[in-house]
Parts: sequence; C-alpha cells; structure tokens
Amino acid sequence: MKLPALLITSLLAGSAFASDFEATEAKIKAAMKSDIRVEADTKRDRNRMPVQTLKFLGLRDDMKVIELLPGGGWYTKILAPVLKENGELHLAYGTSRAAKLAEANDSMSEVKLAAKEANIYRKEGARFYSIENAEIDVKKADMVLTFRNYHNFAEDGRQAMNDAAWNSLKVGGIYGVVDHTRRHMEGENDENRRRFDPVKAIKEIQAAGFEFVDYSDLHYRADDELEYEVGRKSVTGNTDRFTLKFKKVKK
Repeated sequence: MKLPALLITSLLAGSAFASDFEATEAKIKAAMKSDIRVEADTKRDRNRMPVQTLKFLGLRDDMKVIELLPGGGWYTKILAPVLKENGELHLAYGTSRAAKLAEANDSMSEVKLAAKEANIYRKEGARFYSIENAEIDVKKADMVLTFRNYHNFAEDGRQAMNDAAWNSLKVGGIYGVVDHTRRHMEGENDENRRRFDPVKAIKEIQAAGFEFVDYSDLHYRADDELEYEVGRKSVTGNTDRFTLKFKKVKK
C-alpha cells in the first residue's frame, strides 16, 4: 500500500523535528550534571522538568535566547552551556547574581548582559514592581523566556516586559512564560501574591501582539488547591504552574 505523499512528508517532518531536538536534549542533560549546579538545584529537577519544559517551548542549541529575570540562575546554569557553542544567551533584568555566576564559571563564559539601564522598582505604596527603561538591546532573538517572575510585576511592569520581549524577537520567535497558578479572577490576598491568573496572562500577552500557540500541563498539580502561599511547607516544591508558549507572528 502506498502512503499519500502529504502523509509521507508529514511523517518525515515529524521525525526530523524529533531528531532535531536530540542534540539539544543531550546538552541539556549534560548541563544538568555539571558541577556548577549545587544540591539545591538538582533537587528541583524532578519537579521543574527542564528537559520536557525546554522541549515544549522549542529550544534548540543554535538559538539566540534572552532569559528575563534569571534570579539565582537555576535555568541559566542549564541554558548557558547548551547555547555556548552554537547559540547565544542574553540575560535581562535583575541579573546581578547570575552575572557573578557567569564570571566565575567557564561553562557560562559566553553569557551576555542586556538591558543594563533597566530599573526595577516599586512605586510608593505599591505591592508589585514596575520597570523603567525596559527596552532590551538585543534584536532578532529566537526565544525569550521567563520562569516564575510574571507575578512579581504590576500591570505597567508586565506590559513593559511583554513589549520589550516583542521588540527583541524576530518574526516567528517564541515567548515562553512559566509561573505559579492563581485561581481565575480571584482578587489579591496575602496567600496568592506570588501566583498569577493564567487566563489574564494570556490576554495581556496577546494584547502585546503575540499569538497564543499552546500550553503544557507538565506542571499541573492536582493536589495544589491554589489556596496557599507558594512558600508554605504544604505547597513549596509542588505548586501548580502554567507553562505558556506564544509566537511573534508579524512585525
């Protein structure tokens, strides 16, 4: 029986896509075993699932990637060695701790800092952060990523971050956002300040011009009742998180 040409093409394309990730996956797994990662990092691998998460978002080792708000560098320690040879990794906003790591470790030696003039601050009386000079001095990036940071910002800060991501990406570039889940339309309280409504995130990022591509249930946790602060002992390390993928489809 002959297979239709279109089906054959589709199968071959799917096979090529899968094999295309194999080299990147091998580099991710090697980075996960690096001495730069301390026990506190490796303990979170099972929960954060970096291989599966980065595969879903479409990472390849030859991409130009911007990581927003790298914090202590949990993902930076993985992304930097993966992209070191064939790609680029740029860090933007709140980069001081990750920058020190990069200076001290050869596997992160090619990491570049962007948006050095950006200022993250809280307006008087505000609970969440804003960003001044948010524009990122990197253009035609393949991917912008941010992990568990979206919830930290006020509406103007989120808008500035989304606009900066849009301006830095090439057409077809991917914007990946992961954060702790808040109940839809729930008002702010002392327990949910480090959570965010995924529906609201999707609407805001679409408003910045992005096309919503897909979501992943990799970090769905049925036993997180979405009721308690993410740092509580009953929740920490097991929070329900949304994993969203967007694309810049036009200039």
